[in-house]
Amino acid sequence: MENNIKLNFENYLNEKNFSSSQKEIKEDNFDNFIKNGFPNKRIEDWKFSDLKQIIATNFDNIDFSKKEKQSNIDENLTVDLEHNKIVFIDGIISKIDFSYENEEKVVVEQNSNLEKELSENSLLNLNTAFVSDYTKILVKSGYQLKKPLILFNFLSNDLNNIGLNARLDIDLEDDASLNVINISNENLNNNFLNFRQKINIGKNSILKNYNLDINENSNFKYSFKDINLEKNSHLEYFILSKGSKFLKHDINCSLNREYGSVVLNGIIDLNEKKHHEIKTKINHNEENCKSYQLIKSTLNDNSKGVYQGKIYVNSKAQKTDGYQLSRALLLNDKVEFNAKPELEIYADDVKCSHGSTSGNVDEDSIFYLMSRGLSYEQSKKLLTNGFLNEVIEKITNDEVKLLVKKLMGINE
Repeated sequence: MENNIKLNFENYLNEKNFSSSQKEIKEDNFDNFIKNGFPNKRIEDWKFSDLKQIIATNFDNIDFSKKEKQSNIDENLTVDLEHNKIVFIDGIISKIDFSYENEEKVVVEQNSNLEKELSENSLLNLNTAFVSDYTKILVKSGYQLKKPLILFNFLSNDLNNIGLNARLDIDLEDDASLNVINISNENLNNNFLNFRQKINIGKNSILKNYNLDINENSNFKYSFKDINLEKNSHLEYFILSKGSKFLKHDINCSLNREYGSVVLNGIIDLNEKKHHEIKTKINHNEENCKSYQLIKSTLNDNSKGVYQGKIYVNSKAQKTDGYQLSRALLLNDKVEFNAKPELEIYADDVKCSHGSTSGNVDEDSIFYLMSRGLSYEQSKKLLTNGFLNEVIEKITNDEVKLLVKKLMGINE
């Protein structure tokens, strides 16, 4: 596969008209990827999700040659709320619509120049090497969007064994606010999707980011978010991880100035042989900052769920308040759940806690519900929904909360 990827990269560089500096950045990143390859279980962050083995098992080959947008697209995905939107087809922007907003206050810049940087994460090197439609969204100082922005991601129906690398950065200047919903309508073929994002949240600004992997698909996905918060800024981040065959959410969030706050909640809800992981690192780099994390997982059939969460507290980050909890509900004896909660604290005036629990459905509760006329499956579903609903209720945007409940089949 390595020789094929090298040939893909040579063809890609020859087809695209990059400047000499951009070409050099791409070549350096590609060399770094080839040196390290796909991450494997010998790397601590990948000990529960050996991507090299997963790729070898599910792909004979991956074609990273950039494809043009296909005509065979099923864009039947609709969302029942008023919204702005950016539509991606095969990783390329097809439509931008900010008709609810003052469009002078929201800037979408396409084909941005890449910065000269190398990462220890080989998938970020791979992304930089192959990404060609790098997009930035800038919300100008003092502007608060009236409606949510939905990022629709579509794949061509006939796309198969393709590697797509996409990048979309978001910058909120001071005193700005934005609600973002990521949702996909993907095909049922095997593709590898590598998504990278940098997010900067300015002073007194608020970002609410909702990632909804709900639609059934056979894709293998990696999503990396590098998020930085300034003074008195706030991030609300919600994950619904359900539809893809394999998905790893990798979130690195840094509270860089005082009075910043992060609320990060997530759901892993799996069946069949799906394998999903949520990995978070919250860096408390300044004093008087707060973080809250709640991750719940329900696993059925032969699925595998993973949560790795770390709270890091810098020596000058006094008066830190950090909370982290992972809970998993195992619906049969064939599933696997791995958790690795961590605290790394170098300050003494802090309040931090973390924990992880896993267990089976309470059979006494099922028996009670069955005695009230429900079937076994109905009873189990009701208990499962109740278990997950605690996370959904923490969504502060009421329209998004209703949308998530509808997608999950949870009645009010």
